[in-house]
Amino acid sequence: MALKEEIAQNLRRSMLDREELKTSVLRMLASSIKNYEIAKSGAGYEASDDEVLGVIQKEIKQRQDSIESFRIGNREEMADKEEAEMKILQGYLPPQMTEGELRTLVKGAVSSSGATSITQMGQVMGIMMPQVKGKADGTLVSKMVKEELSK
Repeated sequence: MALKEEIAQNLRRSMLDREELKTSVLRMLASSIKNYEIAKSGAGYEASDDEVLGVIQKEIKQRQDSIESFRIGNREEMADKEEAEMKILQGYLPPQMTEGELRTLVKGAVSSSGATSITQMGQVMGIMMPQVKGKADGTLVSKMVKEELSK
């Protein structure tokens, strides 16, 4: 089953079960996917699972930024709500890679690209990102690549 269909099915189920938070999050996600499809190519375009994962990751990143802002502003109740929404969204991502797995991939990408300095980071990231798409946070990958190239 396509990820978009799974989200639609779960939305219907959450509405029937009267799960307000989950329904709200899934409605927002379905809307974001639809907006992505319209922006991509107009009406009638169907987003692939990879594209849907990208939309989900974007929504998670927005939640992370909001959580940080709410915590700075001492708005714990809002930060908690954003965290709950983020957990629902994370349920649609594939299992995340461990730090050890990421480090191994980073070392392999650095050696295969022949990169020796931070100025060649783009080459390494070009190798890394297709391998970790949906499985790791790009910010963490970037940080690890910088650390590896700075050695």
